[in-house]
Formats: sequence, structure tokens, C-alpha cells
Amino acid sequence: QVQLVESGGGLVQAGGSLRLSCAASRIIGSITTMAWYRQAPGKQRDLVASILRGGTTDYADSVKGRFAISRDNAKNTVYLQMDSLKPEDTGVYYCYAIYLSQTYWGQGTQVTVSS
Repeated sequence: QVQLVESGGGLVQAGGSLRLSCAASRIIGSITTMAWYRQAPGKQRDLVASILRGGTTDYADSVKGRFAISRDNAKNTVYLQMDSLKPEDTGVYYCYAIYLSQTYWGQGTQVTVSS
């Protein structure tokens, strides 16, 4: 099993920055895929960014050039650096992992971007 704990959310003005952290209970080098999803009020949960075990990253078109996903294997932590935030980035951000074909979710962290 994998436990995921997110942190770093909060309230920020448009144009500001936040860095989200996702601490995993297992060595992340053994986890196939880690990702961040976002769920805005009344909407479905959508993929924001992902990083594979080999380091390949992918981003939703809406965040390309503004967000960056990275991993620190020594700390078993994945980060999401969010710059130039927009009000439409508001939502609950969830950490996600695939390990041995099982999927795991964190509890989520709220990000609110004011205009």
C-alpha cells in the first residue's frame, strides 16, 4: 500500500505562486506514476501533471509553461510548483500514484486563487 499526504495549499492572489508537496509512505522510485489532479467546485477531477518513474513529465494544456512537477527520491516527495496562478486554477488538488497496478489518492489540499 501507499499513503499519500499533500500539503502546501492555501489562498493566493492571481499571478502568485504556490508549491504543493506530496509525501509518499513508500520509496517513490518504486512507484510507476505519480501525478496531481485538480477538482474545481461542481466539476470532475482532471489531470494537471504527471511524472513517470523514469522522469518523463506531462501537463494539461491549461497549465503548460506555468506549472512544474518534480520529484525528490531522497525525500519520497513529489512537488507541484505553480506559478502565474489564475482564478481558474482554484480547486482541491489531489496527489495520485500507481503502484503494482493499484491506484492511490491523497486526501487533497485546497488551492484558492483570488482575482
